[in-house]
Amino acid sequence: MEGLVQLIAAAALLPHCRFCGEVLRQSLVDLGATPLANALLTPAQAAAGADRAWPLHVRVCERCLLVQVDIVVPPAEIFSDYPYFSSVASSWVAHAARFCDEVCARFGLDGRSRVVEIASNDGYLLQHFVARGVPVLGVEPAANVAAAARARGIATEIGFFDEAFAAGLAGRGMRADLVCANNVLAHVPDIAGFARGIARVLAPDGVASLEFPHLLRLIEGVQFDTIYHEHYAYLSLLVVERVLARAGLRVFDVAPLATHGGSLRVFACHAGAAFAAEPGLAALRAEEAAAGLDRPDGYAGFAPRVAGVQRGLRAFLAGARAAGRRVAAYGAAAKGCTLLNTSGVTADDIVHVADRNPAKQGRLLPGCRLPVVAPEALWQAPPDDLLILPWNLADEITQELAPLRAAGTLFWVAVPELRPV
Repeated sequence: MEGLVQLIAAAALLPHCRFCGEVLRQSLVDLGATPLANALLTPAQAAAGADRAWPLHVRVCERCLLVQVDIVVPPAEIFSDYPYFSSVASSWVAHAARFCDEVCARFGLDGRSRVVEIASNDGYLLQHFVARGVPVLGVEPAANVAAAARARGIATEIGFFDEAFAAGLAGRGMRADLVCANNVLAHVPDIAGFARGIARVLAPDGVASLEFPHLLRLIEGVQFDTIYHEHYAYLSLLVVERVLARAGLRVFDVAPLATHGGSLRVFACHAGAAFAAEPGLAALRAEEAAAGLDRPDGYAGFAPRVAGVQRGLRAFLAGARAAGRRVAAYGAAAKGCTLLNTSGVTADDIVHVADRNPAKQGRLLPGCRLPVVAPEALWQAPPDDLLILPWNLADEITQELAPLRAAGTLFWVAVPELRPV
């Protein structure tokens, strides 16, 4: 009896799944207390010690298999003043243009249609629909980013999209032939309510397109640096189908993407709509099952692989320091903050991180306190080694910085292992 009481008491201290309510007993990886990855600091904030740290522990729900962080940072702490502008990455803008071309052709979108994008950022995607004469509406929680979209002439409402927000849009007659939710599903703490919101705003014969980093690729590639507080969940096709089904939506197609180290794009519709299931859906389901994502034990063994990547980075930096080599980094991305902070890297190891985004320049990465500089600083004092933090953009970055390589700088990435590029 005493043992049972102890088990009940221990379970009461554990978090619960935000989708099905099950107690979260299984750990994927515990990265300790880290600052918010996109909360770059001004020098004054750094002097005041403003880089608050939050626990970053990822768990697996043994019932529904949703992988999730177990401590939720309030969204307003993260997204109200956001330093990420999608248009900075030219490859991402090109990806958005291709998507626009594909869906307009496939689903017959024209001037009589309406496209609603959730988390529309600075208009990187909707600008392409506007150019085609397709009416659009963006929904963006970060006022500073929404202002950039409005400056481009893209209708944008500021707010966090959820079921209530969607009901307001539907009440004003705002139903969408296409709802786009690119790299946002992982950013919402109430994933079930978000899915219900999509169903509320989606026209009866409309299509919802959702892109998200694929959990299978995260595990295969030890992409632990894509874990940070604003990613409340890490998603498989299996779980996304379950979430959407509860909201009355049905996935009818899926496509693997190369973006963000391996993503999925799913197309969904209302459960009773006429869209037929495409063959790729069964193939992807089978691939996830073969990798063990359909059972709890398929998620075991990830944490030791993470520790191996961290050891490799520390050894590389220690060796460079011992040899008197000067190391810089490129790309003040959120994944870089997770990698550096959980690996114990500081400004003693890396002199600065260069980034094209003016909104980040002059600030410091939280925790590790690396100063963010303009890329021109690399030309003024070329480093011996350059660590590319957004490894998913390594090809694009190495092309941009080809003269630096020609001058003798060695380029590196740290995930899934420390290697030259």
